[in-house]
Amino acid sequence: MTDHLARARELLAAHPVVDGHNDLPWALREQVRYDIDRRDIATDQSAHLHTDLPRMRAGGVGAQFWSVYVRTDLTGDAAVSATLEQIDVVGQLVDRYPADLRRALTADDMEAARAEGRIASLTGAEGGHSINCSLATLRAFHDLGVRYMTLTHNDNIPWADSATDEPQAGGLTRFGEEVVREMNRTGMLVDLSHVSAGTMRDALRVTSAPVVFSHSSARAVCDHPRNIPDDVLALLPANGGVAMATFVPKFILPAAIEWTQAADENMRAHGLHPLDTTGAGMRVQRAFEAAHPRPVATAATVADHLDHMREVAGIDHIGIGGDYDGTAFTPDGLEDVAGYPHLIAELLLRGWSSSDLAKLTWENAVRTLRAAEDVARGLQADPRCRPSNATIEQLDG
Repeated sequence: MTDHLARARELLAAHPVVDGHNDLPWALREQVRYDIDRRDIATDQSAHLHTDLPRMRAGGVGAQFWSVYVRTDLTGDAAVSATLEQIDVVGQLVDRYPADLRRALTADDMEAARAEGRIASLTGAEGGHSINCSLATLRAFHDLGVRYMTLTHNDNIPWADSATDEPQAGGLTRFGEEVVREMNRTGMLVDLSHVSAGTMRDALRVTSAPVVFSHSSARAVCDHPRNIPDDVLALLPANGGVAMATFVPKFILPAAIEWTQAADENMRAHGLHPLDTTGAGMRVQRAFEAAHPRPVATAATVADHLDHMREVAGIDHIGIGGDYDGTAFTPDGLEDVAGYPHLIAELLLRGWSSSDLAKLTWENAVRTLRAAEDVARGLQADPRCRPSNATIEQLDG
């Protein structure tokens, strides 16, 4: 394994990881209310966070989609304002650490950052509640650098069903379809993590650009609604998109599903949100874990998903989306952003080639964003394809 780990680090030096989802901005909001002096990520933050710059360097990260997530109990204009604050803190980080981070808006920017030895920093909004049913707000977020939007988070929104809520829309409503079309027109990737299988299928029917699953794994390997069914994975070659396997134990290890449900109930019993990763939240989680040892995922668990996703979708349509700082627990060997070489070493042990791994870590994600940009240019060149000012009331009644 030592030889494979050394080779993994060599591969990542040439083809670093594009990670589809990291919740550091929300962690900074929750822990220190964006006081980044108190969480200087140029120094070791392992006592508080999964993420800092030294560990990103050790992990071979070359590009990061920073999630500008806000919880779904923030609604309406409050959700919009909170998302703006999330976008702002990513900008603060890029400005504060220019030797390590480079703002990236395009695939060319990602390649330029790699050539400079910096980490391309992109943003992705997690949940359509962030736009408050406003296509103008969607466009404003794109102007501010947001390059994907996850259509839902854990709860339904008026125009799309979530994977972890009771179906209401039956997938996408007419307004939801208009959101997808406007995302295609602007060049914002449609992210289908968190959405119901019906929403996935509707979005793939409507979109004219490749989609992304920023942090989802294979339902056939772990039957959790947050994962991707095989029939949807099989649609990715025709669409051109990429499914980025996540590391969250409850989504990748069947034995962890029931344990996590009990841990979530324990958090609620203590008056805490299940996704609370503040110091207080983690103390409750660790106490529960001590009393009820959790099933432990490993890098091999993630590799099992990637093996299956490659078999169904093909090597050109898979990637990595760890969800660091958005989960209380992580797999052994993938404890934080320094862990990616362990996953690559595991895949090398399984016979993955260097060219396959280059596609997984870097090439597929960059190609997908570039293709979305190409679609947007074509749509914007068509005088009939103007910005949509449709409202949910007009389209859905």
